Amino acid sequence: MAQLFNFIPGSGLIAPGIFFELNSAGQYQSKSRGLVLGHKSSAGSLADNALTLCSTIEEAALLAGPGSQLYETFRLARQNAPVQELWVAAVPVTGTPGAWTLTLSAMAAAGGDGVFEISGRKIALAVGPSEAVNTTATNLAAAINAYVDPLTKAYLPVTATVATNVVTVTARHAGTTMNEIELTTDPNLPGNIFAGKIAVAATVPATGTASVSAALAALGDEPFDWIISPFGETTNLDAAQAALSDVSGRWAWNIQLYGHYFTVNTGNTGANTTYGLARNDRHITALARVAAPTPSWEMLAAYVARQLPWLADDTNGNAARNMSDLVLEGIRPPRDRSLWPNYAVRNTLLGSSMSTWKVNGAGQVAIDKCVTMQRTNAAGQPDSVFRSIQTIAIAMHSLRYMRAGLSYRNANKGYAQANPANLPSIATDDDIKVDCIALHRDLVNRGLLVNNAEFARRLRVGPDTSNPARCNIGMDLDGVDPLDIIAANASFYGQYPAAA
Repeated sequence: MAQLFNFIPGSGLIAPGIFFELNSAGQYQSKSRGLVLGHKSSAGSLADNALTLCSTIEEAALLAGPGSQLYETFRLARQNAPVQELWVAAVPVTGTPGAWTLTLSAMAAAGGDGVFEISGRKIALAVGPSEAVNTTATNLAAAINAYVDPLTKAYLPVTATVATNVVTVTARHAGTTMNEIELTTDPNLPGNIFAGKIAVAATVPATGTASVSAALAALGDEPFDWIISPFGETTNLDAAQAALSDVSGRWAWNIQLYGHYFTVNTGNTGANTTYGLARNDRHITALARVAAPTPSWEMLAAYVARQLPWLADDTNGNAARNMSDLVLEGIRPPRDRSLWPNYAVRNTLLGSSMSTWKVNGAGQVAIDKCVTMQRTNAAGQPDSVFRSIQTIAIAMHSLRYMRAGLSYRNANKGYAQANPANLPSIATDDDIKVDCIALHRDLVNRGLLVNNAEFARRLRVGPDTSNPARCNIGMDLDGVDPLDIIAANASFYGQYPAAA
């Protein structure tokens, strides 16, 4: 009986002995990582554009600096994906940090409790009877600088200084994303002594546009499937498109590293629709956001990370599941309920390649549907095959599994059209075809693909006409679809008609 050995010679052995060689038969294990991009502070030890594994909020504080954009982005990602493998990279920016003044006026003589909000975080302060305005301002500045939520470990995106009756708050970073920071006194909070007593004015607009090109280049040959980036300017989308290109980037046939870029755009329905229609790329997803207490980088991180435990699961069918109504931890909706997107708005945005969210009956922000930015094919014709993010996940998982399986079964073999002695060192077209069908069946059982019989019927395997050492495979794959819509026609009768 012919045997295949990798180390023990097949001939030439004469001296007696019992010999064993040890080989791996191949055991596939998925590797699906998330990467979080953002600005670090000077307190962070992480070098710019260097990718580092980060597992805990405490590590994020050391790497990115407490309260930095990268720290908060990681914090929200970890809150929504407790055990997912996450890496971080600091994206530098030059420009001007935004600044605001909080001008305080005399409070009620009896004193009381005041609450001021920054990025949806509540800064509570007790004001004494007949307290001097400057004392209140000094105490408010101190409370801003000392703020940290003991449960979530959230910091504020600003620091504070004080002059006579005026608190000046400055963003921790330069960069235009800092212009989203919300500072407000909620007048609807009963008994809030600050209501009408703190005038907020934006005095220095934040400037500076970050570039993700160096961070994307630093990906190298490491697998990073899910890239969370609050930087969605045209130049950064172009950089993501180049990095993830099907021709020369991470999706190219000779690279096969894959990956997907998630970003966010803030604006009304018209602005978000315009933003979405300006791109056509299945490797980019953009979340349509409106102004809200929670800044865009935190909302995006929560939105993506909440999906990662399912998108990264290639074993139990989770990658194909509908993810509507999954609640985002740590995210606040817009204060104005009229900005909560209804069905018509969400349907319009999705048709414009913008991913959507909604607010449930409990006032919680939840996922609606996550889509890519592809609407048409290369010929400009409508093409919805890769619209759902689930399809991208299924494609990555399926191609990796197929590649690994074919490698386990056929690496270091000869290639012939027939193998009459059934030598294990020789692979034929029939062998490879059987392998493909078996691997496809595995993927069906993993809840990623469907219809193994039809796959087998369509499968084409044969030698290349110009290279006898090359086997060409044509395979048609059909992925499991998310169950997004259930439509029923309910017809009511005054009385059921008699049976015919």
